[in-house]
Amino acid sequence: MNRTGFIGAGRVGCSIGKYLSESGIPLAGYYDSTQKASHDAAAFTASNCFADIKELTAASDILFLTTPDGIIERTWEEVRLLPISGKLVCHCSGAMPSDVFEGIGDTGACCCSLHPMLPFHDRFSSYQQLHHAFFTIEGDDEAVQRLTDMFAGLGNTVCRIQGACKPKYHAAASILSNQVIAVLDTGYRLLEECGFSREAAIDATRELVRQNIENVLAHDCIQALTGPVERGDGATVKKHLDCLDAETRRMYQVLGSRLIQIAEKKHPGQDYATLRALLQTES
Repeated sequence: MNRTGFIGAGRVGCSIGKYLSESGIPLAGYYDSTQKASHDAAAFTASNCFADIKELTAASDILFLTTPDGIIERTWEEVRLLPISGKLVCHCSGAMPSDVFEGIGDTGACCCSLHPMLPFHDRFSSYQQLHHAFFTIEGDDEAVQRLTDMFAGLGNTVCRIQGACKPKYHAAASILSNQVIAVLDTGYRLLEECGFSREAAIDATRELVRQNIENVLAHDCIQALTGPVERGDGATVKKHLDCLDAETRRMYQVLGSRLIQIAEKKHPGQDYATLRALLQTES
C-alpha cells in the first residue's frame, strides 16, 4: 500500500496524517523546518520524523505539501529536483490550484490539490472532525482519482472542481466560516456596550445563533430569514442605523442590502424600495 508523507507539520498536516493513520493508511512521516514540529507530528501519528525533504520524499509514494500557502511554490521548487517519478504530489490550499506545481509533467509525477472544508483550530484534536468532512479536489486525472478513491473509501464525500474556481470557492468557504465569526463578534461587542459581559452575551444568544444556523441548514436561507428587513420594517432599521458607529453601520448596510435580495425571493410581492433607499442613503 502507498505510504504518505507530509512536508509541513502544522494543524492541517497533523490532522490529515492522524486521520489517515487511524484509518489504516500507512504513513512515511513528516518533515518540517522546525524539527520539534515534525517530531511531535511523527509521535502523534506513530510515523517517522525526517531530517530533510529528500529523505521524506524518497520514503513516500504520496507527498502532501501542508505548508502555509506562501511557501508551497518554494517547497515545490525543491521537491521537483528530486526523483519523484510515479509519485503523487498534493497540496491542501483552498485558494491555490494545482498548477502551482509547474513543470510536474517533466518529472513523471502527478499532482492535485485537496481541500477539506473544515476549520482546523488545533493540531492534535481537529482530526476528529475529518470523519465527516467534505473535500474538494482538482488536478491531474490520475491524482484526482487516486485520492478520491482513498478518501471516499474512508467515508468522505469528495467533489471535483475546476482549478480556476479555487479562489472563489475559498472565498465562499471563508465567508461561511471566518467572516461569520466577525459578524458574531460584532453582535457580542454591541451587547457588551449594553452592559453584558462577553461570557453573558455568548450565553444569552446561544440558542438564537444555534437555531438560526440549524434553520438555514434545514430549510435554506430564504425560508430561514426573519427580522426587520424581512418584514420591511424601515422604522426599526433606522433606529439600528442611528445607534451604530460608522464602521458597524457600513457593515449593517452591506449585510442589510443582501438581506433585502433574499427577502424579495421570500416575499415576491412586497415592496422593499423604501428600505433599500434607507440603507443606501445612510452609507
